Amino acid sequence: MAMEKDNSRATSLLPPLPERMRPESLADYVGQKHLLGEGCILRNMIESACLSSFILWGPPGVGKTTLAHIIAKTLDREFYTLSAVSSGVKDVREVIDRARSKSLFSASSSPILFIDEIHRFNKAQQDALLGAVEDGTIILIGATTENPSFEVITPLLSRCQVFVLKSLDVDDLRILLNRALTEDTVLKHRRVEVKETDALFRQSGGDARKLLNILEIVIDFFGGKPAVIDNKVVTECLQENVAIYDKNGEMHYDIISAFIKSIRGSDPNAAVYYLARMLSGGEDPLFIARRLCISAAEDVGLANPNALLLANACFDIVNRIGMPEARIPLAEATIYLASSPKSNSAYLSINKAMDLAAKDPLTTVPLHLRNAPTKLMEDLGYSDGYKYAHDYPGNFVDQEFLPKGLEGTVFYEPQQNRHEDVLKAYLEQNWPKYYPPKR
Repeated sequence: MAMEKDNSRATSLLPPLPERMRPESLADYVGQKHLLGEGCILRNMIESACLSSFILWGPPGVGKTTLAHIIAKTLDREFYTLSAVSSGVKDVREVIDRARSKSLFSASSSPILFIDEIHRFNKAQQDALLGAVEDGTIILIGATTENPSFEVITPLLSRCQVFVLKSLDVDDLRILLNRALTEDTVLKHRRVEVKETDALFRQSGGDARKLLNILEIVIDFFGGKPAVIDNKVVTECLQENVAIYDKNGEMHYDIISAFIKSIRGSDPNAAVYYLARMLSGGEDPLFIARRLCISAAEDVGLANPNALLLANACFDIVNRIGMPEARIPLAEATIYLASSPKSNSAYLSINKAMDLAAKDPLTTVPLHLRNAPTKLMEDLGYSDGYKYAHDYPGNFVDQEFLPKGLEGTVFYEPQQNRHEDVLKAYLEQNWPKYYPPKR
């Protein structure tokens, strides 16, 4: 299908659609019902005005920055914002000094300091925040796409709650789409018919900003003509306009996704290519090294346990030597993981176990497995009946280890590969009731 491109937006003074549609109140905010629904923790904090420092951790385009602005507006708090990409220790101290000087002449509540991409702050920058966060001079709201456990120093993390934001689901995306078409100052005057949404929602990947960018791109390609949007139109527009599609940096997440999926799919050539794309684009090599550690455990797993050791060694080496030499161990680990046999048995087993543990977190540990450091505990039967495996032939004895009601539950299912065949043989020999030998 041939469409004429409308270049009128190139000279338009209007901000892009995601900015025009940015909500200004909690009532207009879409998604994160687990945090902002009636009676939920973050909503209660806002409604009670009892605000404490916290970090918003989640994928791009789910409303971290927007939420920080809404909270400041709702609570009528002074709002400072810093970007970890362009701000240094001096900028942090200037904001804190400003907040302290104002508190001397005003009894108003603590101002909010919002730090976008807080995972990019180094230790010195994060240290500069500690005193002001602890004494309440500022309320810190950090936003990050990276796991705070790895990226935020422990003293600062201990002073902040962490709220996990989720990708938007289909219902959320549909609400945003309908709002854009009916409420945006430009689009509500356009003739737009959306016949299919599968491609729109799939390409957005639960990212509100990406959804609205795609929508704007597709409508622009109809020029001034009525826009009829279906899956084919969306796909064709995006293939022809990769540069526009990536104008907010979403390609970063697409490439890391392709990188991990290439490793999982055992294609070392594609994996190295995407590695090169990331390194050439200035990606943090430690970010890549962490992803390799995750892939080694999740995708290679017990099919080749050495993969995790090598990935961990790669992380240490990259941390020590930096770029440009870090590209070599990264390539070595990438090729090794992609060329290794694959098993996600460990990943599946821990997910199954955690689901069950979450459903009944109060299940008691059997008495014979409990420690008995005191006479009272011993009298209560703690450790009574426990069989010490090393006292038995083959260092194994048949006894029950799971709590009552969970007896016989199998979490680990060995998959077919050379390393797990050895584990499976051991389990079949010792636990035939759980792992019956196949004849």
